[in-house]
Amino acid sequence: MNIDKTELKGVYLIKPTKHEDHRGFFSETYNQSKMGPLKNIHFVQDNQSLSKDKYVFRGLHFQKPPFAQGKLVRVLKGSILDIVVDIRKSSSTFGKHKIFELNEKDWSQIYVPEGFAHGFLTLVENTEVLYKVTNYYSPKDDLGISVMDPDLDLNLPVSKEKIIFSEKDTKQPSLKNSSYYFD
Repeated sequence: MNIDKTELKGVYLIKPTKHEDHRGFFSETYNQSKMGPLKNIHFVQDNQSLSKDKYVFRGLHFQKPPFAQGKLVRVLKGSILDIVVDIRKSSSTFGKHKIFELNEKDWSQIYVPEGFAHGFLTLVENTEVLYKVTNYYSPKDDLGISVMDPDLDLNLPVSKEKIIFSEKDTKQPSLKNSSYYFD
């Protein structure tokens, strides 16, 4: 398993080993003892989503403390642009983002720590995403920021008009108009 740092402190790109032969493949997609800098992270819940259409956007979400969540995200089927935004006010990379393409063929995963807003855009129909989280879902602590915030300057491959949003995600504030919960 390869675990690589990214420009955003605490965000890691993970590439599990995939053993393939004439029967198919086998992979240990998560083994706590092999997680290097992430080995002390404790996951409590798995979430899975199916997005039927191309260009479905889910996010940019986060939970405020004490229900903040770290996430280990991987694609089971399809392809996504996975987006993380640093929302830690005292961080040298506050407001900066990183976009990763995750898909069923590449086999990479991304670890997103507490203090980041997270979301993804599906690139193909019938995309399934699985992610482990470090804290339980708390509806009253579930917040977000708008993926269309011009200050984020996200370079998405499609216009806003073609993106399929939930009603909740159309109402998210910009980063500068949201409350700050992470130092």
